[in-house]
Amino acid sequence: MPKFRKKPVVVEAEKIYSYHDIPRISEWVNGNGGKSTYGQQDDGPAELLISTLEGVMTAKIGDIVIRGVKGEFYPCKEDIFMATYDLVE
Repeated sequence: MPKFRKKPVVVEAEKIYSYHDIPRISEWVNGNGGKSTYGQQDDGPAELLISTLEGVMTAKIGDIVIRGVKGEFYPCKEDIFMATYDLVE
């Protein structure tokens, strides 16, 4: 089976540290060509709903929201993000 290495690309990303970050990140998504909304379900955690190329995805506290190379937005779990991306200085 052939193996492939991910090409080095630079993306913008924001971590959701708390529910206070969600409105700001939603504004970032919506202000840059994406579509998102946010809210809280009853007593559940606050969440950010992001329209992606694969449909609507949910980002929760602790997740990373990525702006991809074509301007698309999508959420990613922090452990997967940290295994895939390095900080660009």
